[in-house]
Amino acid sequence: MNKRIFCEILAIAVAVASFAQSSTRSPYSQYGIGLLSDQSSGFSRGMNGAGLALRQGNVVNTLNPASYSAIDSLTMIFDMGISGQLTHFKEGTTTVNAKTASFDYAVGGFRLFRHVGMAFGVLPLSNIGYDYNVEETVKNSSSTATVNYAGSGGLHQVFLGIGWRIFRPLSIGVNGSYLWGEIDRSVISTASTDVITSMTRFYSASIKSYKLDFGLQWQQPLGKADALTIGLTVGVGHKLGDAACQAGLDEKNTSTVSKGYALPMSYGVGLAWKHGMSLLVDADFNMQKWGSLDYPVMNGGQYELQSGLLKDRYQVKLGADFVPNPIGRKLSQRIHYRLGAGYTTPYYKVKGGNGPKEFSVSAGVGLPLQNSYNNRSVLNLSAQWVHTSAPNLIVENTFRLNIGLTFNERWFAKWKVD
Repeated sequence: MNKRIFCEILAIAVAVASFAQSSTRSPYSQYGIGLLSDQSSGFSRGMNGAGLALRQGNVVNTLNPASYSAIDSLTMIFDMGISGQLTHFKEGTTTVNAKTASFDYAVGGFRLFRHVGMAFGVLPLSNIGYDYNVEETVKNSSSTATVNYAGSGGLHQVFLGIGWRIFRPLSIGVNGSYLWGEIDRSVISTASTDVITSMTRFYSASIKSYKLDFGLQWQQPLGKADALTIGLTVGVGHKLGDAACQAGLDEKNTSTVSKGYALPMSYGVGLAWKHGMSLLVDADFNMQKWGSLDYPVMNGGQYELQSGLLKDRYQVKLGADFVPNPIGRKLSQRIHYRLGAGYTTPYYKVKGGNGPKEFSVSAGVGLPLQNSYNNRSVLNLSAQWVHTSAPNLIVENTFRLNIGLTFNERWFAKWKVD
């Protein structure tokens, strides 16, 4: 058991180190705190990330901490995932392809004591990674300048969560996270003539803070084979780290905005219908109140907070999981088949207008792993297509392949010797 614990801690350490690498090339990651990451693990990714009302004894469902109270009392669950993606960018007649890959998450969970489950792990929160050039006309001049926009970084979280089943229908839970990350952006212009001076600006922020998310689940039986679960979540909004802007290479020309970045209040509601052990359907709705937050920008030579640059973000997801016969003798009977779809509005504005909306679909399978000890571990494979677009803006089509491995070991079973 000690060796397994060591291996899990090592896997989490690898995940933390891997988060330092950007897994996006999207120019849309230059806005806000970057592209917001999917917080789901392997089981839910085939369902397009749906799972606020997911309540399974063999799954670490980080989307709603109240679900931890359902973890099987005899098991220790460990789940890790990686992904690779190919994105096709199109603007007018210009097209570009980009390939990226990342170690996405590493989470674990176990029953702490009766009716109380615990989970832990590392998850991404946002991702920044872009580098492109734009030809712009210099104001009050016929000359042009080549402007390079580049950025990297993102926010990550190490979390510890607890879920408690207060009484049979009702469970509550909380995730407490340590949040950290670096945000680095630059704007460098090179003029076409010597008459016009080139301009260089560097924007940066180093963030070390916290994140709190609360969850609730109410599971109501509907006869012998069916159950309906309602899931609710609330994320606490608060200020994060300072933001700095440096003009040129002289550190004396640095302007700092105190608490320039922030997390919004967020709310989620999910509804899941479960038919025996064979069918699960989950529908989620999420809202994040970004529109109430200010954002740091250059304004008349001063770096300051400005309102109206962000907007509330809405997200709808629908997913299903089907297994022909969970206790069947044939492997084909115990394979999980998953489908999902989603729609997301942007939380930022582009050139004063709305940013791109996102449509996505997914499909996946959960393959039981055969071994000499148990058959409870699962290899989760899923593919996702994401279409991101808005009028007169860059169109992105992303194909993503997710690979997740869930170890489900009977650590706490009592063995008998005859």
